[in-house]
Amino acid sequence: MRYRNSNLAVSFILAVFFIVLLCAPILAQTVKYNAMPGTDFSKYKTYKWVTIEGRAYPDQIVDQQIKQAIDAQLVTKGLTKTDSDDADLYAGYQVSVTQEKEWNAYNTGGATWRWGGGMTTATSSTIQVGTLGFDVYDRANKQLIWRGSATKTLNPPKEPEKRQKNLEKAVAKLLQDFPPRSKK
Repeated sequence: MRYRNSNLAVSFILAVFFIVLLCAPILAQTVKYNAMPGTDFSKYKTYKWVTIEGRAYPDQIVDQQIKQAIDAQLVTKGLTKTDSDDADLYAGYQVSVTQEKEWNAYNTGGATWRWGGGMTTATSSTIQVGTLGFDVYDRANKQLIWRGSATKTLNPPKEPEKRQKNLEKAVAKLLQDFPPRSKK
């Protein structure tokens, strides 16, 4: 009997470990960025919002939420927003929303994982996975100098305040290393 209980405990611990291991990447936001090598970001002081032609945009409310979240981060980086066409940088964003299946399963009992008993139930639901892409262009050279993206940023929770908080957190994470540190 003692052998069976220890085997059950080991099986349970391994199952919990693998469930946590599999679910961890699903919950985290993924952030990626790339910068033009050799760019001196210290010379840029102002930026202007531009529309990236042919790209997908959300409704006006989400558009303002995204811009406000990015503006708040860029101010902390020493950049000033302007409406002037002579801005040092042009900034633009785009969004993409895809649907993924989420599976939830639970077991209603049973003696061990191997010997059966009880019943397992699985349900699926469709979740929205949003990606925010943010591009920064050098106006004078007409060149893309920085591009970043954050996935799982626009997933629509029920409460607008929670959506805004998630968006602000994602943008802070996205722009954490902007501008890139110059290598000496």
